[in-house]
Amino acid sequence: MSEQSRGPRPSGKPYRRPKKDPVRVLAFEALRAVDERDAYANLVLPPLLRKAREKEGPDKFDGRDAALATELVYGTLRRQGTYDAVIAACIDRPLREVDPPVLDVLSLGVHQLLGTRIPTHAAVSASVELARVVLGDGRAKFVNAVLRKVAQDDLDGWIARVAPPYDDDPEDHLAVVHSHPRWVVSALWDSLGGPRAGIEELLAADNERPEVTLVARPGRATTEELLREEAAVAGRWSPYAVRLAEGGEPGAIEAVRDGRAGVQDEGSQLVALALADAPLEGRDERWLDGCAGPGGKAALLAALAAERGAVLLASEKQPHRAGLVAKALDGNPGPYQVIAADGTKPPWRSGSFDRVLMDVPCTGLGALRRRPEARWRRRVEDLEGFGPLQRSLLKTALDSVRVGGVVGYATCSPHLAETRAVVEDVLKQWPDAELIDARALLPGVPGLGEGPDVQLWPHVHGTDAMYLALIRRTG
Repeated sequence: MSEQSRGPRPSGKPYRRPKKDPVRVLAFEALRAVDERDAYANLVLPPLLRKAREKEGPDKFDGRDAALATELVYGTLRRQGTYDAVIAACIDRPLREVDPPVLDVLSLGVHQLLGTRIPTHAAVSASVELARVVLGDGRAKFVNAVLRKVAQDDLDGWIARVAPPYDDDPEDHLAVVHSHPRWVVSALWDSLGGPRAGIEELLAADNERPEVTLVARPGRATTEELLREEAAVAGRWSPYAVRLAEGGEPGAIEAVRDGRAGVQDEGSQLVALALADAPLEGRDERWLDGCAGPGGKAALLAALAAERGAVLLASEKQPHRAGLVAKALDGNPGPYQVIAADGTKPPWRSGSFDRVLMDVPCTGLGALRRRPEARWRRRVEDLEGFGPLQRSLLKTALDSVRVGGVVGYATCSPHLAETRAVVEDVLKQWPDAELIDARALLPGVPGLGEGPDVQLWPHVHGTDAMYLALIRRTG
């Protein structure tokens, strides 16, 4: 006998099949993929959204539904630390003893209650209904009980209850308030080297939705063309950047579909432009991107090289990422080459290049706006693994550039162990090299510090926290 035909349950109420909400089910599936498979939301969400549109149809799953699903996923991931503290205060067991799928439903519910304008009754009822669909009636009761406790206060009230006082423990206070692991708060504060206001502004910026920024690849597209698109405005710092207002869809733009333009943070554009504009003595014919995947900087560098009659070699260790680089460079107006090679064991000869970019693998702490889950996935121990690789790649870059040529060492992390410490260590072993003042190559960009290297910041520049050191080989 099916449950539908059972009639009244022992409670006296007839069984009601739970109503499936495609938006919240999609958000739950995305969170489960992030947790179970170590997936990234920005890679998981697009196919889930396409699948939902195909299954439900455009009338039942439209742009507003996609926007809500995106907000639920990213908002929950960004505020996970804060929400965990709130949930822990509302249950009678350690948080680690709550099954991960139950915790995901609870976190989605807490975000709706504390982080959106969804009415309280709707946030609770929708979350309980989701729990019935994906967890079953028994655990849905637990979800209902917890969320009703959460609904008794707003976000500020809960933070006042669960965050330790700033004066007692500044780093732990900021970790709970701004939803970052304590070690990340400490590392970012060290990198800023400033007062409380600076770190709070940075942590808050990490929790804001980043703008979508496009790059008009020289010789293939122009900013004027992109600015004709709806909701497009000029970039702040890069002459090739165009920003899309909230809701702008890059895939709907012809130049992006054709590969003549791409999605690229303005900080990444500035790194490529600074290297390309660094003064050289002698020839300027061969450029190298030694860690080219997935291809954004390589595509901009290749286009700039083509304008000057130079050739870019884009090298990437992982073959599948080398394939992404090749796709990004396809259609470049000048000659280029893409290879799959290990940058620590290069197949090219010493001194082969005039300009070398080495955008090294790192913790990614500079892109927490775009990949909020990375803050929970990374551990301080990861620095020990990246450090030797970063130093080795910088040494390769210095060996690969000719005397008089320039190397750009870049990371998407502001952690001092991945930025200045690497550069300083390598230059101690490489006396025939000198730092160039990179600030002069970013005209009009404020707040670049004392130099000669450059650290960009989300709260100051509206970019990812990209780091750049420019080094000239002198012998």
